[in-house]
Amino acid sequence: MPHPSRRLRVEPTTVTSRRWRRRTLAVVLSATTLAALTTGQALAATGHDAPAAHGPLVGVIVTGSDAAAAARAVTAAGGHVTTALPLVGGVAAEVPAGADLGDDVLVTPDRSVSFASADEAPDAPPSTVRATIGLPPNGDEGRGVTVAVVDTGVADVPDLSGRIVGHVDVTGSGGGDGYGHGTFMAGLIAASGGSSAGAYQGVAPGARILDVKVARQDGSTDLSSVLEGLQAVADRGPEYGVRVLNLSMSSGSTTPYQVDPLNQALRVLWRRGVTVVVSSGNDGPESGTVSTPGNDPTLLTVGGVHENGTAGHDDDTVAPWSGRGPTNQGVSKPDLVAPGASVIGLRSPGSVIDGRYPGSRVGEHYFRGSGTSMSAAVTSGAVADLVAENPRIRPDDVKQLLRGTAYRAAGLGDVEAAGSGGLDLAEALAQVGDADGRARGDVATAAPGNPATWRALAAAIEAGDTDAATRAWYALDPQARSWAARSWAALDAGTQDWVARSWAARSWASTDADAQEWAARSWAARSWAGDGWSARSWAARSWAGNDWAARSWAGNDWAARSWASESWSARSWSATWD
Repeated sequence: MPHPSRRLRVEPTTVTSRRWRRRTLAVVLSATTLAALTTGQALAATGHDAPAAHGPLVGVIVTGSDAAAAARAVTAAGGHVTTALPLVGGVAAEVPAGADLGDDVLVTPDRSVSFASADEAPDAPPSTVRATIGLPPNGDEGRGVTVAVVDTGVADVPDLSGRIVGHVDVTGSGGGDGYGHGTFMAGLIAASGGSSAGAYQGVAPGARILDVKVARQDGSTDLSSVLEGLQAVADRGPEYGVRVLNLSMSSGSTTPYQVDPLNQALRVLWRRGVTVVVSSGNDGPESGTVSTPGNDPTLLTVGGVHENGTAGHDDDTVAPWSGRGPTNQGVSKPDLVAPGASVIGLRSPGSVIDGRYPGSRVGEHYFRGSGTSMSAAVTSGAVADLVAENPRIRPDDVKQLLRGTAYRAAGLGDVEAAGSGGLDLAEALAQVGDADGRARGDVATAAPGNPATWRALAAAIEAGDTDAATRAWYALDPQARSWAARSWAALDAGTQDWVARSWAARSWASTDADAQEWAARSWAARSWAGDGWSARSWAARSWAGNDWAARSWAGNDWAARSWASESWSARSWSATWD
């Protein structure tokens, strides 16, 4: 049965959000399309339910030129909107399975999303996080900066007293942290250490926390809930002064980062001045195991360091569970690594992990765990410290500064495992005053080549000018063209066609930076990576509907591999509590 309406709770005020949702995650759109239902087209704008649908409903994210257009497509197909998501120009919705929503929108199935945890030995030594990254034992770093923790909730525990500026609950499951993951992350970021005489102080004990709860009491969540939480950050973040966002989760999506709604939402926040820190996931040590959204070139992706019980760097290694690059689109990730093995965070008494792993309790107020979730939280605290020292610094500057000051060690030599190296906050703080204006423009930092030429290419694509696009493409240096070709060619054929179609269907042309970035890097790569490009061959390869449907959307295998709720496991939380 559909769930009753849920509340988007932002203390001290309350905002109502309609949430009629069926939690069926393993059902996806099939290749068979239904005739579009035209009745009820005006209902999305008014918030009324759509007419009774023909066949089972499935949860989807629908994105288009704007949220209103997406809502119209949903109701025209006999579905109904559950949540407006203007951050990604779309809506979360339920639609009849196999419904055809038209060529003007992109449809992404809703999916389970999980926070990342890893396996560790129960007798692993406690971490010396602050010393490892170059901070004194105690301090008040991060003062005045707010970090949004998008997670399972944050409990009002003593070490966070006076540090939580607000609680946002998009789940309707009640406040607090019934699972225990989010409180742990918040502790690594901003714990006062008051309950341990300063022994377990966070990286940014002067920072503030905006709790954005997107998971239910058992720790489960999904794409639409996370997007609703990110929308809340976009809407209320300026009020709370949010400059950093920590998202320690893995979605398991195989959708290219250019069009995945989760990646897109995070990139929009990045361009609005919020440094987004994400984990590389816990599926290492094999290569190609960095998870979504850590696969995004724009975001700051962090893997895990095992400190081996010392604050020195000589014995540091990349933790075996830490996700390695490159991604399936040829992006080198993670960007750097940070402490994440057997670190001490805050305990949420009575939570799921508290009851399940009593041996991981450290005294009355703390808890021990491992994973790239923890590494991301440590780095989020470090970013807050940098912003506190230089409020003018932008996300691109932060990323370049942290990569440029990372330390190297024998155990961090593999760039696909450790990125630029280990987090050296002391060195970054020494240089942060000179960082303003160092890095500008996502294309410049995420892809090689002249940013002006990428912009010219994007403009030509937007205008539909094939000749101008050709000239701009060949004006890029060979390294840039090779990068684009590799990024595209690494995708399977079905995904290539899907991205090609979705680009045209979505009409990305706009003045928004995300549209320019996507067009410049994905459309160009698709168009030129093959043996030759022409309008006719492109149309034949990308628009042939039956072939596209058969290869990209034929449901059972695709659902089983990419979206099935069974793919969620504790390991995907990028943390473990044994």
